Amino acid sequence: MDKTITACIDDSEYASAVCDAAAWASRRLTAPMSILHVIDNHAEPGVSDASGQIGLGTREHLLEELASLDEQRAKLAQEQGRLMLRAAQERAREAGVADATTRLRNGALVEALVEIEDSIRLLVLGKRGTNADAAREHLGSNLERAIRSLHCPILITPPGFGAPKRVLIAFDGSRTALRMIERIATSPLLQEAECHIVFVGQDSEALAEQLATAGRHLADACAEVHTQTLTGEIETTLRDYQQRHDIDLLVMGAYGHSRIRHLLIGSTTTEMIRHATIPLLILR
Repeated sequence: MDKTITACIDDSEYASAVCDAAAWASRRLTAPMSILHVIDNHAEPGVSDASGQIGLGTREHLLEELASLDEQRAKLAQEQGRLMLRAAQERAREAGVADATTRLRNGALVEALVEIEDSIRLLVLGKRGTNADAAREHLGSNLERAIRSLHCPILITPPGFGAPKRVLIAFDGSRTALRMIERIATSPLLQEAECHIVFVGQDSEALAEQLATAGRHLADACAEVHTQTLTGEIETTLRDYQQRHDIDLLVMGAYGHSRIRHLLIGSTTTEMIRHATIPLLILR
C-alpha cells in the first residue's frame, strides 16, 4: 500500500491550512492523501468521588446521570469528528485531491500517530492545536511530542498556507545535511522553487566546497539556487534572512551533532517553530 500524505486536523483555526498543505503535497508527490482526526478520550475532566458527602440514593442517581452525560459526550465527539473529516475531504476535493480518505480514531494523538507511522510519507500538522490557541508564545505539547517521537518528515503550518515559491534550507555541512539535500533533489516536492541554502557559523574552505556540492545537487531540481554563509545566532539569523528574501518555506534536518540539532532536543528548533510565520518542513 502506498504511503500517504497525512493531514492531522482538529477544530482549531489551523485545520484549513493543514488540509491545504496536505493537498499541495499530495499533488506534488502524486501520493494519496489521508485526513486524520483523533478524539482525545481524556479531554473531559474526571468526576470526583462524592460518596462521603451525599446520600446513597443521591449518589446512585448522580452516577447514572454522569454515565449518561459521558455517553452523550462520546457520541457528540464522534459526530463532530465525522463532520470535520467530511468538511476537510470536501476542501481537499476543491484543491484537486478527489480521493482523500479519512480516519477517525480515539485516544492520545501522538500515540495514534506512532501506531500508523509506517503508513505515513509526510505528516502535516498545525503549529498549534485546539488547546494551545490562546497561548501564542507556547507550542502545543502534542506538536513537540510528535517531533520527538516520529521519524517521518513533518510539515508544520501556520493558520494560512500557500504553495511555496522560495525555500530556505538550513544547512550545517554535515553528512546528514548533504543526505537531506540529496533527498530534496530527488523529490518532486520542491521542484521549480527558488532554493536558498544557508549556513550559520564560521566559514571555511571545506564548508565552501560542501555548499557548492549542495548547490550542484539542487541545480536541476530548483528554479534557482543560492548559497549563503552567515554569522550570528542561528534562530534569529535564519529568521532575518527569511524576512529579507521573502522566504515562504523553511526546511530543517534532524542533524546529529550540530547546534541545529537542539531544535529537536533543545532550544533552537523549538524557537524556530515558535517564531515561524511560514511553514516549516522537518526532515530526518
